[in-house]
Amino acid sequence: MRLTYVTAGAAGMICGSCLRDNNLAHELRALQCDVILVPVYTPIRTDVENASDDDLLFGGVSVYLGQKSRIFRKLPRSLTSWLDRPGFINRLTAKNSIKVNAGQLGELTLSMLRGEHGNQRNEVARCVAWMKEKARPDLVNLSNLLIAGFVPALKRDLNVPVLVTLQGDDLFLEQLTDQHRPEVLAELRRLALEVDGFITFSESYAQSMAALLEIPREKFHIVTLGIDTHDFSGLKRISGRPPTVGYFGRIAPEKGFARIVDAFIRLHSEHHLGKACLRAGGWLGENNRAFFETQVKRIEAAGLRQNFNYTGAPDRQGKLEFFSSIDVFSLPTSYPEPKGLPVLEALASGIPVVQPEHGIFPEMLSKTGGGILIAPGDSNALAASLATLLENPGKAGQLGEEGRMGVMEKCTGRRMANETLNIYRQFMES
Repeated sequence: MRLTYVTAGAAGMICGSCLRDNNLAHELRALQCDVILVPVYTPIRTDVENASDDDLLFGGVSVYLGQKSRIFRKLPRSLTSWLDRPGFINRLTAKNSIKVNAGQLGELTLSMLRGEHGNQRNEVARCVAWMKEKARPDLVNLSNLLIAGFVPALKRDLNVPVLVTLQGDDLFLEQLTDQHRPEVLAELRRLALEVDGFITFSESYAQSMAALLEIPREKFHIVTLGIDTHDFSGLKRISGRPPTVGYFGRIAPEKGFARIVDAFIRLHSEHHLGKACLRAGGWLGENNRAFFETQVKRIEAAGLRQNFNYTGAPDRQGKLEFFSSIDVFSLPTSYPEPKGLPVLEALASGIPVVQPEHGIFPEMLSKTGGGILIAPGDSNALAASLATLLENPGKAGQLGEEGRMGVMEKCTGRRMANETLNIYRQFMES
């Protein structure tokens, strides 16, 4: 089987979708599947060996200029191809040179979704030609529906099955303006009819996306979310340190960073855990810098600045060191999370977790064990559950070991790849 997996780069950020897609490509290759992992917009960034192709589809600079300039759309490819070189785009995104407001983002998204009828029609033609001449796939899998504007042309010219893995498309919709959201949703529903099947990581997300996109639930296939467990399997706790709560994820309101700060302050003011520390890690974008500084000021106002540490967005070794230095973990998202990779990484490290009872988390913890579910948005319950685990190391250790075994047995990258490959075979045989 020749598979082309199209994944969306995140402008220099290590994102969960990129990590998941990269891991899947490695594991599919280990199962003798011929996989090309090709990014769109920007190269992907990972904390392990990058499995993606050197080519880049729908280069972010070309897409942006194609939206803004009629003259650019008429230029020959020989004059513009250098704009899509991964090295150039990496340097550009590192400098944060291109900033797009919500209104511009909506118009650009609509144009991309319209494919051959949008301002990026030249890029659509180039993408389909690349598929025909280089990739020659038997099946194509996209990492989200928002990049599916070229699918009608692809199916017409290549006549291959196209699947889409949904892992946060609805969250992007919520960021759009009231003007653009219904228009983008209408385009997504139109494209969903062109797609042969969808993959999600939980039944709850399959149901919610089937309702949002107005397509039958039968078109959805559930795959176990998995991670590369190799580095986590023998991880040891760093001894001789204060009891520590961990948060790892993008530093943003929707990821629940303010809620973990609430709970941390309550651990001291209400549960009298005077030595408790909070350690946070993950990507901090400039758009959330003011939000982060506000949370740090809250910690300072509570007299707890010495008990808080932000480690940034570490590399793989730094991530392992992070999980070695905490005793309990939470990623208390404000929305129903479709993935939650850091939760699996914490569990694989033998760390118990406290998670809101929404999104993937109930199904994830039902499968792995190792965690406590609380009402979404309840900072009191979050603080109380964290305190219970910090005050009872034996219970925390037992719960952490249960979670570690659950991930090692049921949530590995290899299992995710096997389940995904079985779905691919269904479409190849039909």
